[in-house]
Amino acid sequence: MAAAVLFAAGIVNSESKAQSGPFAPMAGSWSGGGTVTLDDGSTERIRCRAKYAPIGPTMELSLTCASDAYKFNLGANVRAEGNAITGSWSEASRNISGALQGRGGGGNFEVVASTAGFNANIALRTSGNKQTVTIRADSQFRGANISMSK
Repeated sequence: MAAAVLFAAGIVNSESKAQSGPFAPMAGSWSGGGTVTLDDGSTERIRCRAKYAPIGPTMELSLTCASDAYKFNLGANVRAEGNAITGSWSEASRNISGALQGRGGGGNFEVVASTAGFNANIALRTSGNKQTVTIRADSQFRGANISMSK
């Protein structure tokens, strides 16, 4: 489930097609780290790798994050219509999936990832070759703060 909240963080596509659209600033491979907070209040350092493949108003992404005791593999497909964002996500290691909805553009997004019994608020900010992801969830995974760069 935690992976769903890390929407922010796809599969690389051609640079020429990635240069336009609301997801263009995110195109390519990113890596970095941060912390994850679990339901007991404990925190762990995590390392993350992300790949974003935007094509116009759509984007595919993959994100893998891990600590010594925690790992997730997220995949998502999203679409922008104006500043509205919709899509779907899945987390392979827990075999779960759900929907994404939110708003944003230009590499800055606020979305909610949800499935039965799980909701997470995700804020993604991209500026040049730096990206931050802040996640707040209502499950065993309470949140994460991640900083990545290209």
